[in-house]
Amino acid sequence: MLSKTVVSFGRPDPWAGDAPTPDVLVAAFLSSLRGSATGAGALHKAAARHFLFWIERQGITVSAVDDAVVRRFEEHACRCQGFSRHQPNRPTFTSKVRRFVRFMEDQGVITVPDDVEHLDAQLADYAAFLVQEQYSAVSIKSYRSEAEHFAAWLRVSRLRWDDVTEEHVARYAVHDCRCPVYRKRGTLIGHFGPLRRARGARRILGFLRDRDILPRADQQIHRDDDLAAYTARLKDHCGCSAETIRRYCGEVKRWLPMLRDPARLDAGLIRRIVSQRIAEVPGSTSLIATIMRSYVRFLISRGECAPALQHAFPAVRRFRLRTLPRYMDDAAIEKIIASCGTGTAVGIRDKAIILLLARLGLRAGDICQLRLIDIDWNDGYLRVRGKGRRPDRLPLPQDAGDAILDYLDRARPRIDEQRLFVRVQAPFRPFSSSAEIAGIVARVFDRGGIGGLPTGAHAFRHSLATRMLRAGAGLESVGTILRHRSPATTAIYAKVDVPMLLKVAQDWPGDVA
Repeated sequence: MLSKTVVSFGRPDPWAGDAPTPDVLVAAFLSSLRGSATGAGALHKAAARHFLFWIERQGITVSAVDDAVVRRFEEHACRCQGFSRHQPNRPTFTSKVRRFVRFMEDQGVITVPDDVEHLDAQLADYAAFLVQEQYSAVSIKSYRSEAEHFAAWLRVSRLRWDDVTEEHVARYAVHDCRCPVYRKRGTLIGHFGPLRRARGARRILGFLRDRDILPRADQQIHRDDDLAAYTARLKDHCGCSAETIRRYCGEVKRWLPMLRDPARLDAGLIRRIVSQRIAEVPGSTSLIATIMRSYVRFLISRGECAPALQHAFPAVRRFRLRTLPRYMDDAAIEKIIASCGTGTAVGIRDKAIILLLARLGLRAGDICQLRLIDIDWNDGYLRVRGKGRRPDRLPLPQDAGDAILDYLDRARPRIDEQRLFVRVQAPFRPFSSSAEIAGIVARVFDRGGIGGLPTGAHAFRHSLATRMLRAGAGLESVGTILRHRSPATTAIYAKVDVPMLLKVAQDWPGDVA
């Protein structure tokens, strides 16, 4: 276990005067340890002197010391004359060496890429922000601790905050911790250790990016001039949502190195890229071809490649109406609704969401975007913004309206937020995507012990259409409730009305199989 120490994350000033000698460094280090336990000074002195002696024998300057050098020292087969023989990977000894290295970093003897001004003050503001966001005391302590750990890991890894990517966060989550900060445990336990680390790192990065201390994630992704221009086209000319822009730019970035010279782009290269990506992600064939076509059209609009290339894309075979919609009968729907208990805030919120899915056939994205002002309590209707950002009005059923009122009265936190549904734990933010609605549906099924039914939020939409058709409603009425643009989209539900199909089906003109 590492020694407990107060960690400073401020930007170190360069060492004043000439380069310090080993004796001067050791003396300054010992003076910084005043107040430590009796005997600790002698042990730290021995570790510091041993480390300085070893790096001198290896021809390593003090200013070049980093984590790789310290690990080499930890693992070396000690034959250092005049020192007690060092046993490789002895934590109680090497922790003192790392504390000495940290001291030299703080004193400016070792240069570290500290590109965030006043990081100590930023971490203090971060803790105040967590309090403001109504996190519990335990969560605040955990997030503050992980932020300090992440800052220490970046310094040990010699990484700049500006250059941190999701790949670095993943490395941090599983790293073998030798960071010079006090940790309750040196090893990760179970599946949740890496998740806790990654969550803490993303939280502090989001805090710094929201305050423009660090560049935002989308700015990091789109640093390339061509990709930035493509992003602007998607947003301003095509009117794409932020999620669509993220998905398109993420895909383009995968094969952008092969398109550095658009003037040399030809049909063969387009087909090779599309074929390669389809082989890697076979379930996204149509989307990959669509994104490639969009980017090539962008290049054509800028005059960077031949206009005829927009016709060079391989045809993507699509099978329409080849499957039956998944649906649940009335008894299954009512069982799911009844399984949502109203004794907790989670149950109250989930029941309101399930009722909106079941009674109105809303998409998961529709529920994410619902706002408080979208409910007209006097006339009893909902204003829904579906695909294409077209506003529609739907009648609000009595039981769904009662569930929403119960949620607003007993479960929804008192926050300044226009979105109707928010998370039940701090920081009480709206859902970030429709995937969270699908997750709520899955958890409702698990809590109720419900199995053997179609999963996902969209299954409620299919079930509503099926029930309406079997009750005698026409396809036009079903399409109105589901807000379909084309009658062909609604026609798929005609296949699930088996009694009606039996009436119009003709006899098989052959022998009975």
